This record gives sequence, structure tokens and C-alpha cells, in this order.
Amino acid sequence: MSLGRTFLDVRPLRTSPVYRRLLIGRTVSSLGGFMTMVTVMYQVWDTTHSSVWSGAVGLAQALPMVAVGLFAGAWVDRADRRRVYLLATVGQAACSLLLAVQGFTGGVPVPLLLALVAVQASFGAVGGPAAGVFVPRLLPKDQVAAGLALNQATGQSMMLIGPAVAGLVLGWRGIGVCYLLDALTFGLAFYGAFGLPPLPPEGEKSRPGLHGVLDGLRFLTGHRVVRGALLTDLAATVLAMPVSLFPLVNEERFGGDPRTLGLFLSALAVGGVTATALSGPVTRLARPGPVMLCASGLWGVSLAVFGLTTSAWAGIAALVLAGAADAVAVLSRTTIVQTRTPDALLGRVTAAEAIVGQAGPHLGNLRGGLAAGWSSGAVALVTGGVLCVAAVTAVAATTPELRGGDGRAGGDGGAGGAGGAGAGDSAPESGTGSRSGAPSLSAVEGGGSTAAAPGGP
Repeated sequence: MSLGRTFLDVRPLRTSPVYRRLLIGRTVSSLGGFMTMVTVMYQVWDTTHSSVWSGAVGLAQALPMVAVGLFAGAWVDRADRRRVYLLATVGQAACSLLLAVQGFTGGVPVPLLLALVAVQASFGAVGGPAAGVFVPRLLPKDQVAAGLALNQATGQSMMLIGPAVAGLVLGWRGIGVCYLLDALTFGLAFYGAFGLPPLPPEGEKSRPGLHGVLDGLRFLTGHRVVRGALLTDLAATVLAMPVSLFPLVNEERFGGDPRTLGLFLSALAVGGVTATALSGPVTRLARPGPVMLCASGLWGVSLAVFGLTTSAWAGIAALVLAGAADAVAVLSRTTIVQTRTPDALLGRVTAAEAIVGQAGPHLGNLRGGLAAGWSSGAVALVTGGVLCVAAVTAVAATTPELRGGDGRAGGDGGAGGAGGAGAGDSAPESGTGSRSGAPSLSAVEGGGSTAAAPGGP
């Protein structure tokens, strides 16, 4: 294999100017979104010095994703996705401008600040499902995975850079400037999407309201491959999410050294960025099902090893490996969802995937904390890793379509969705300028950027 094929596959940047412009706009806007995320947390803490109010920031970001997401997905599957995305981008920009105004004028009561954050997150919950059709509609089918990997790479990069830039700007010019810079970045997001062709649903449009939501849920429960992909993600996050255990394990094993704790958090990110940068062979392999299962199993094994080790450096190495496995698993899962879902259902399925990505890590951190309270941090990590491997093995054993080939659901029966697509139907073939997809980081999936943090592994 040549060295060039080892690194991130950049063919979509060469073959699709429309995709390239869209990616640049959304990347810059994602940078602004992560700056706003840090600025909101800083402002809430500076105003209240309350961990309860700081925790409420996450609630204000997550609740709209769940409450608005599925209904937004049903609307997206009835409308021109380009127009919905542009409207969501304008809405988010307006919220950032209001945040900037209150930042320059001395702030507002914290409940009102969180209400603004929630409104902005609601626009993001609308823009995310709309953006979920872009990559498959814009790129040839053999470049969809590469396009998703580029989205993931830029999102991860902004997740690393954005908070640092926010810290510098906060110290230099204050919260108002941070919010204003975020509002300005939406201009590039709007420009990147404005040149898209109209993107109405292919096939029968979604039924309105709750009926459309239920059609999407029937597809998810009936399509074995897509269902298996989301169940695998839930197994990895709910059963083995390690972040809430890091402080306890650091105290138990390494004397509570804050430097070690920081390295634990950085190790996951380093592994993820490295794996994405070297994802060329994975995206060209065109076997996302087996890759996702193996990577998810490796995530569980790596975290179990981290729970067993008494060496800080060995533990950090295990976390780097876990972060790499997570990045590959997320990329493969997103590829499966984007290429196996009929276009007429893609908005709703993308919304459900985003909800899984938001809820799974929070539930996993809660599970880890409860398990550690009954035992220890190390035991919670090891049992979580073992349970993750067992659950992934069960999904693989009961979903042979995921184990073979490219994750195709050929012959799979089940509930049909909108547009007459049965649960076993694969998505239509995509050519240049014909289909699209969503990135894996929620800050990139919305209508540009949001104040919401990304989901978890």
C-alpha cells in the first residue's frame, strides 16, 4: 500500500467543489461553536460559581436535541434540505448575535442565558438532520466514507483548537467578542451551503407530525443493519463510557495527580485524531460493518486494560488505542447509516443517530459512576469493557449482515418507511451531485455550529 493511501482520503476535495466549499464553511463555523460552548460555561460559572448551574448548561444543550430532533427529522424529510439548513443557520447566527449583545451589555440572568442556548441548540437540532443528507447527495458512493472522514477530521480539529482560541479571546477581549466571532462564522457556513442545488427528498415525502416520526422509528427497528449499527454504538457508550471514572481511577492508582488526569483526557483525543488522519485504508476498504464491530470491541478491550493497569504510561497508551478505536467505529457507523438509509428517511434517521450520540455517553457516565460507587473505579472500568465486548459480540452474532461484505442489508425484511423503501432496502446508488451525509460530531452536524458539545464516543 502506498503511503498516500494510508492517510486521510482527500478525493472529495478534488472531485466536488460544492462539497469543498461546504466543508470549509462548516469547519469555520464549528470553530465558532466550540468557542461559544466554552464561553457559555465560563459566563455561567463566573456569574453563579455554582456547579448546579454549570451542569444545567449541558441540559440546555441536550434537551432540544431529544425534544426537537425527531420531529425536525420528519420535517426535513418533507422539505428542501438545503433551505432548511440555511434557515437553521440564520437562526443560530441570530442567537449568537443575541448572546453577543448580552455579553457586551453586562450579561443577563442565567436562566435567560440558558434559554438562548436552548433556542440555539433547537436550531442546531433542525440543521443537523438537514445536513445529514449532504455527503451522499454530493459525492459518488465510493467517496461517501471519505467525505464523512473529512467531516470528522475537521470537527475533531476544531474541538481541539476552539476551546484554546476561546480561552485566549476571553482573556483578551471578553465574552462579547467570543460570541460575536461565533456569529460571524455563520456567514461562511451560509455561503458554503448557499451554492448547493435544491435537495428535496428522493421518493415519497414524510407524513406530517407524529406519523412521520413513527415511520422513521419503524424503519430503525425493522432495518437490521442500521439497527445493529446504533445498538453497537449504545453498547460502546452506555456500557463502557470511561470519562466520569477518570478522577476516581486517578485517585486510586496515581495519587490524584492533576497532570495524569489531564493526560487521560488528552489521550482519547490524540488516538481519535490520529486514527482519523490515517483512515484512508478504512474508507477505501468499503466494509464498514466488520470494521465497526471490530473497532467497538477494541474500544471495550482497551478500556478494560486501562482498568487493570497500574502504570500511568501503559494506561495512557490503552486510552490512545481506545480513542483510535472509537474514531474508526464512529466513522464506520455513520457510513452505514448514511449509505443504508433511503433518502426519504435520512433526515429522521440522522436525527435518531444524533440522539443516540448525545444520550449514550451521558448514560454511560452515569452507569460508570453508579458501578464505581458499589465497587471501585477499576472494577467499573473492567466490567464495563467486558460488558461492551459481550454486547458487541451479541450484535454481531444476531446480525450477520453487519459481519459480511459492506454491511449491506440484502434480503432483510422489516417495516417499510416513507417512499416505499422496505427495511431491507439499501439506499439508492449515489453519483456526483446526487446524495449526502452527516458528520459524526454534533457541533458540525447542526446548521454550522452550536453551543452544544459533541456527543461521545
